[in-house]
Amino acid sequence: MRIIICGAGKIGMTLAQQLTKEGHDLTIIDLRRTTLETAQERFDAMTLCGNCAYRTTLLDAGIREADLLIAVTGADETNLLTCMTAHGLNKNLHTIARVRDPEYSEQVMAMRHIFPLSLTVNPERRTAQEIERLLKYPGFLRRDTFAKGRSEIVELRVEADSILRDTSLWDLNSKLGCQFLVCAVLRAGTAITPKGNFVLQEGDRIFVTAPKQQLTRLLKKLGILTRRVRNALLCGGGRVSRYLAGFLAADGIAVTILEIDPDRCRELSELLPEASVIQGNCTDKSTLENQGIREYDALVTLTGQDETNMVISLYGDSCGVPQIITKLSHRENNAIADAMNLGSMVSPRDLCANNIVRYVRAMENQTGAAISVHTIADGQVEAVEFLADETTKNRGIPLRELKLKPDVLVASITRGSRTQFGSGDSTIEAGDTVVVVTGKRGSLQQLGDIFA
Repeated sequence: MRIIICGAGKIGMTLAQQLTKEGHDLTIIDLRRTTLETAQERFDAMTLCGNCAYRTTLLDAGIREADLLIAVTGADETNLLTCMTAHGLNKNLHTIARVRDPEYSEQVMAMRHIFPLSLTVNPERRTAQEIERLLKYPGFLRRDTFAKGRSEIVELRVEADSILRDTSLWDLNSKLGCQFLVCAVLRAGTAITPKGNFVLQEGDRIFVTAPKQQLTRLLKKLGILTRRVRNALLCGGGRVSRYLAGFLAADGIAVTILEIDPDRCRELSELLPEASVIQGNCTDKSTLENQGIREYDALVTLTGQDETNMVISLYGDSCGVPQIITKLSHRENNAIADAMNLGSMVSPRDLCANNIVRYVRAMENQTGAAISVHTIADGQVEAVEFLADETTKNRGIPLRELKLKPDVLVASITRGSRTQFGSGDSTIEAGDTVVVVTGKRGSLQQLGDIFA
């Protein structure tokens, strides 16, 4: 497809990386020449220096021949105006805009007939939703849900005292007395698709799939704390904290926000009367101690600096806070973060980009397209959900008799209310929801693509 990306910031560059890998014809528009030079060096894409909201700039970018425009500049107003102008020049164009301001978001929803938007994305709100989900269902570093909640892929870390340590995958189920499947392992920053003789080591991050009841049993066997979160300390008072505090208050969770800027504190106090907003430096040990950090069930670090979030999370871990969630904006920090006890890690940029890529794939292949696409293992592995139908190849044949592409694993098959692993005896039938894991991102557009 012909895609125009407006804005070469964090999200724009992440999108360019993913979409060029998938073979799309990209044009990137930005006002900064140096940024565009970097994009030209990294990606197979055309670049254009200019204001993307200008009609002339869009015409020069080939808007009349484009299939999709993605506006992810740093200004909501520019993104909205760009999409409106672009749609006026090409009525068949799909448009996606990043809209971060809550007031604009509500306005766009109320005036959908005026704003020609196919999709709006809000990285901060999406991040808050992901964090809320982790806090509501503690015990795992991450949870991705498939088949309308009947199947999940969760992330766990192998600790020094874990029963998982020095255990081969062959022995896991018998040793723990519950049924689950290890889909991927992240070791020293590298994703591995493990075989049965693979032995887990301390520090490994493993991605496990199982029906919900089996996951609950697994947590109990591993001795992982799963008590309900009653109170949470949010470090940093940015947009994510604003959204998250509102979500958690609705869930009955007491929220304290620690923010250094007095003006922002006053603003948050007015917007979030149900939350406790404290002015203070969240990097200062005495401030954290005075706030009783050891008494909180959860600590969420949401400042604008990855390094600051890491330090605060490490201190929270040393204080024995049961659940810790760390916001990381830069993917290059993942290798460092992986070696630390930072709890669950969330990236607004990746959450937003993945949502847009999922829409692009659905556009490209309407029939039989993936229902959902989740990236796991620091973006190195994809878990893709498909719905099998009457046209699906190799229905009714046991998986052991089929030849799958290398680096492809059928993680689960959900039939009605029953979910099973992709074992050798499993078959795919019309109506099944099938979750497939692959290390080759973007390679699976339809369910039939899994077969060699």
